[in-house]
Amino acid sequence: MLDDSVLDDQRRIFELDTGGLLRMAALGGAQVRAAASAASEAGVDDLAGYKPRALVLLSTSGVGPATCRSLAALLGSSCPVPVVITDVMPTWVGPLDVVFAYGADGGDTSLAESLELATRRGASVILAAPDEGPVGAAAAGRARTISPRIPVSEPLSLPHAFTAGVRVLTALGLLDTDTDALADALDEQAERSHPRHEISENPAKTLALRLADRIPLLWGVDGTSTAVAEHGSFVLGRYAGIPCDVTDYQQAVHRAALYRAAATVGSEADLFADPTEETTAGWRVVLLSTRDGERARFTERTATAALPGADVLAPNESQQGDGVRSSLSLAVGFDMAAVYIGLASDSLHGDDRPVSAAR
Repeated sequence: MLDDSVLDDQRRIFELDTGGLLRMAALGGAQVRAAASAASEAGVDDLAGYKPRALVLLSTSGVGPATCRSLAALLGSSCPVPVVITDVMPTWVGPLDVVFAYGADGGDTSLAESLELATRRGASVILAAPDEGPVGAAAAGRARTISPRIPVSEPLSLPHAFTAGVRVLTALGLLDTDTDALADALDEQAERSHPRHEISENPAKTLALRLADRIPLLWGVDGTSTAVAEHGSFVLGRYAGIPCDVTDYQQAVHRAALYRAAATVGSEADLFADPTEETTAGWRVVLLSTRDGERARFTERTATAALPGADVLAPNESQQGDGVRSSLSLAVGFDMAAVYIGLASDSLHGDDRPVSAAR
C-alpha cells in the first residue's frame, strides 16, 4: 500500500531513494542532449538524403520494444519507407536497408547475432547500446554506435534510446525534430515533478497517487500513445509492482465485457473505494493521448464520452501538435510516477541500487 504522507515529505523521499532513482528519472533532458551529440559524432547525419529499401527497428528487451513502437507510430501509415519492428534480424536484410537497433546489455548474444548478420550483409546499422561485450564486438568498425553517456538505470533510459532513434529518422528525412527543444521540455517537466513540490502542484506525484493500489487500464487513442502505454506498463511493473492492461482504444472497444465494466468505473468517486467491494473498484481507466492530429483528438473525444469516469493523460498545451515531444514527455511522466510509487509503497525491494558510470 502506498503511504501518501511520504510523497509530500521531501526529506523522507530522499532518505528512501538510496539509489538516486528520482535523480535519474529527472535526467531525461540530459539524456536527450547526450544522445543527440553522440549521434552526430557517430556519423548519423551521413544518412541524409539516403532512401532505404526498408527501415528495421530492432530491440530485444527493456525500453527497446516501446521505443521501436513509438518510432514506427510517429512515422505513421504515410511513411514512404516500409518499417519493420522485430526482435530478430530478418534474413532478407541487405545493403539497401537501414537498421536501428537498441540494446540494454552488451552481453546480449541474440542481439549480437542479429547485428553480425546485418553488418555482414552490408546494411547501414545504427546501434544504441553499450560499446562492450559481444554486442560491441559485433558492431565494432561496422556500425554507428550511440553509447549511453548519462549513467541511469536501464528502465529509465528511454530518452536515450528514443532520441537516438529520432536522430536516425531525422537524418533520413522522415521526421523533423528539434532535440534541443525536446531536452528543454523534459527539463521543465523534471522541475515541475521535483520532490519539493506538493502533490497538488506535482504532475508525477499526482499520477502516482492516481495509479497506486489500482490496476490501471492504459488505453491509447492512437498508435503513439499506445506505445507510451506499453512503456508505462513496463516501468510500473519494474518499480511499482503494478500490473497493467495495455491496448489501443479501438481494440478495447471490441473486448466487450471488459469495456462495459470499464465504463462503470468512476474517477474521483472510487479514489477511496474498498477494492474488495466491487470487481471494478480497484481499476483505474487511463486514456492516453498525444493529441497529435485530428484523428487522435477525435478518438479522444469519443473515448471520453463513452468512458466518463476515465482519467485522461495528455501533454500540456505547449506540447500538443508535436508527437515526438508529447510522447516522450508522457513516457518520462510514467518513469517519475513509478519511482514515486516504489518509494512510497516499499515495492522496490533492492531495485534502487546505484548504477555505475557509463564507459
